Amino acid sequence: MRVAVTVEQCWHRVPGGTASATISTLEALVAHTDLRIEGVSAYHRHPAPPPFVPPVPVSSLPLPRTVLYEAWHWLRLPPLRWAVGEVDVAWASGMVIPPAGVPLVVTVHDLDWVANPQAFTRRGLRLFRRSLALTIRDAAVVVCPSRATADDCVRHGISARRIEVVPWSVEVPVASDDEVESVRQRHRLRAPYVLWVGTVEPRKNLSAVVRAWRRLHDAGSAAELVLVGPQGWSEDLDRLLGADRAGIHVLGFVGARELAALYRGAEVLCYPSRAEGFGLPVLEAMAQGTPVVTSTGTATAEVVGEDAEAGLLVDPGDVTAIARALDAITSDTNMRNTMSQAASARASVFSPAATAAGMSAAFVTAAERPTR
Repeated sequence: MRVAVTVEQCWHRVPGGTASATISTLEALVAHTDLRIEGVSAYHRHPAPPPFVPPVPVSSLPLPRTVLYEAWHWLRLPPLRWAVGEVDVAWASGMVIPPAGVPLVVTVHDLDWVANPQAFTRRGLRLFRRSLALTIRDAAVVVCPSRATADDCVRHGISARRIEVVPWSVEVPVASDDEVESVRQRHRLRAPYVLWVGTVEPRKNLSAVVRAWRRLHDAGSAAELVLVGPQGWSEDLDRLLGADRAGIHVLGFVGARELAALYRGAEVLCYPSRAEGFGLPVLEAMAQGTPVVTSTGTATAEVVGEDAEAGLLVDPGDVTAIARALDAITSDTNMRNTMSQAASARASVFSPAATAAGMSAAFVTAAERPTR
């Protein structure tokens, strides 16, 4: 089976979780299936920047991104075959829906823009609204990374019979003690630390993380706060942190191996996001044996598991609850060790082989349905 996949998000200014999830899923498909997969992008002078280089061949269409997105969404041109020739299935891996001409699989990562439009630009909302309309109209199969996202899709008009839940996976080796020590020295992390990872944007709830950590710090905890991830949109990190940065380390974007060492060296990942399609940092942390504090009633709670033995679930709007959860894990070595073991065990459920099998099944199902 030949599959064409959109990979343009790998060139976005902030590729974010959409690009990371697409790349990890492609890696799983390459490793565990015999599918012939080719990426499709807009025209670019240069390859996608590391670590967002797709692990499949990529062909480009002769249009820059903004023009291509508009043409795809409103003119329904140019067709994917102009870039890759004839394929059996097309996979829209992000919220831009190409004119496929063959059965179409669409990944819907989340629909947070529906619930929180104020956190998105007018241009972004226009793109997302058109994307949802085209998905409802044209997709043979809609893939969601979590049951929470699948339920949102049904609430907003996508037929449940077309939805498949295929969780993401990670396959990064557990960081060694030497790697942990090296990254601590590189960033001058001399104390235990609470870790936050993500793009700086409103739904990640970073302000609550900072306020909860400050309560912990003011109460005498030695744990520092480490923030990892690129600047995104609609959130001013300098204003959020204020003038007093004592005990706070802002590292920005880091590579996969360095991030793995930062996860493993952390006492806890604090990730009380207001909304997620999946919550990749939660899985990445657990894969390194790191407990998490994350949000109840969201997709990240699905990742932690029903028993929540790998972390503590909190109301993301309750700063006191977040602070108490952080204190419980950072102040109790036995509790942390028990949760660490549970985190590793839970993460192993999300295997690349399972992700590849789920996506392959979605492609087969799409190929067997009439082209819309």
